[in-house]
Amino acid sequence: MTHVVTENCIKCKYTDCVDVCPVDCFKEGPNFLIIDPDECIDCAVCIPECPANAIFAEEDVPQDQMKFIAINAELSADFPTISRSTKPLPDADEWNGKENKLQYLER
Repeated sequence: MTHVVTENCIKCKYTDCVDVCPVDCFKEGPNFLIIDPDECIDCAVCIPECPANAIFAEEDVPQDQMKFIAINAELSADFPTISRSTKPLPDADEWNGKENKLQYLER
């Protein structure tokens, strides 16, 4: 199994999770992080580090977020690896917790 970054990461892109990942499985898009399912070792250390509560074990992804399993897999080929934390997006705190953010995902 792998871990999955879900919708609440969109327009936030907190990177606290990146620093604790032992295998550098995170990839960075313009306004979203994903987890490369081929690199993730299912260690779960990223889950408590995410201030947006956007990371789930694949088997625990909420029903309304299931599409993010495929999105993470699809975008892992397109996004570059990120191995160190960076500043979140400038208005991340304003976007954290908002619903229906998929429309804002930048590829």
